[in-house]
Amino acid sequence: MDREVEVSCTVNGNPVRKRVPVRRNLVDFLRDDLGLTGSHVGCEHGVCGMCTVRVAGRIVRGCLMLAVQAEGAVVETIEGVTSSGAIADLQAAFVERNAAQCGFCTPGMLMAASELLAEKPAATREEIRAFISGNYCRCTGYQAIVDAIEQIARSRSSK
Repeated sequence: MDREVEVSCTVNGNPVRKRVPVRRNLVDFLRDDLGLTGSHVGCEHGVCGMCTVRVAGRIVRGCLMLAVQAEGAVVETIEGVTSSGAIADLQAAFVERNAAQCGFCTPGMLMAASELLAEKPAATREEIRAFISGNYCRCTGYQAIVDAIEQIARSRSSK
């Protein structure tokens, strides 16, 4: 039987304190213990980007981080950045450009795009492609995703 530990952190602005198995990864903690199912589980090896969340201001793979490693941290999921309105323009561009076909990769793509545009608001197509290269999409062929992110990069940098 796995030993349990208490994890205290802030998730999407809300304080959380839960006992979890010491080996539970962050994405399972968010999905199973907190009911935040927007972050998806794909490869469980940190390769696909489906489980991307933000911890302490940086995106991480939720399948590669243990819940206990989030102790004291601020964690943001797709639900949190959506409800704050921080990515409303990105979401609208994904819809407009048909960049969210099946939607499975979309939360991870949006989290990655959000971080890229925060770091580099005027990102080029090449920079966008490089930054999202760690996020798999099997539906769109990436063109629509790059188009959507580029649209917002141009829009934000022209303001």
